[in-house]
Amino acid sequence: MARKDTPADKPAKQGRLGQIRAAYTMTRKVDPTVGWVTAAAGFLTLAVAVAIGFLIGHPIYVGIVGLMAGFLVATIVFGRRAEKAAFSQVDGQPGAAAAALNMLRRGWTVTPAVAVTRNQDIVHRAVGRAGVVLIGEGSPTRVQALLVTEKKKVARYVPDVPIYDLQAGNEAGQVPLRKLNNRLMKLPRNLKPAQVTEVNRRLKALGSMNLPIPKGPMPRNARMPRGPRG
Repeated sequence: MARKDTPADKPAKQGRLGQIRAAYTMTRKVDPTVGWVTAAAGFLTLAVAVAIGFLIGHPIYVGIVGLMAGFLVATIVFGRRAEKAAFSQVDGQPGAAAAALNMLRRGWTVTPAVAVTRNQDIVHRAVGRAGVVLIGEGSPTRVQALLVTEKKKVARYVPDVPIYDLQAGNEAGQVPLRKLNNRLMKLPRNLKPAQVTEVNRRLKALGSMNLPIPKGPMPRNARMPRGPRG
């Protein structure tokens, strides 16, 4: 017997549909062809699958598989274009890096604006299996000095934890916003989950400056691995 949707299920489904609709509307403002490109990717995948199905004598079976594959391809294409559109809307705004960091996969704790200057140079902090990552945005020269100061502050709380620093932006030597999360995900896994929890606990006292973010998700006796400071 088919399960009927409960009252709690219906708002959840409506919420997901609303999110998809909002994402499409936002993306279409920046990328007017997103609908056509997404549909074309899905139909092309389906057409190739059906053609292969006729060649091997199983058009219906392969067509069903192609339909699912087409939906998957369309979803991936839309997701990438939506992400690119979202980044383009916040790129260049103070706090844009924090908005990008909030898209990091589970396992990272992001604290935006742990240091801010009057010139709108900002440093954000991310804690994960790699250790502590300080991300600066603003003028390359000024931000580097701010990162050095913040790194010394963090090192006093977690002296044996690897601390990395990088700058987000479009200047020479900086990491473009759309590549920021990939850069963090490629860092080595230096800490165990319990150590990450303890690092977060220790750094919680440092807090943040509560800067608005532009819109457009170790046990004490554990031995910390020593790692690079830069």
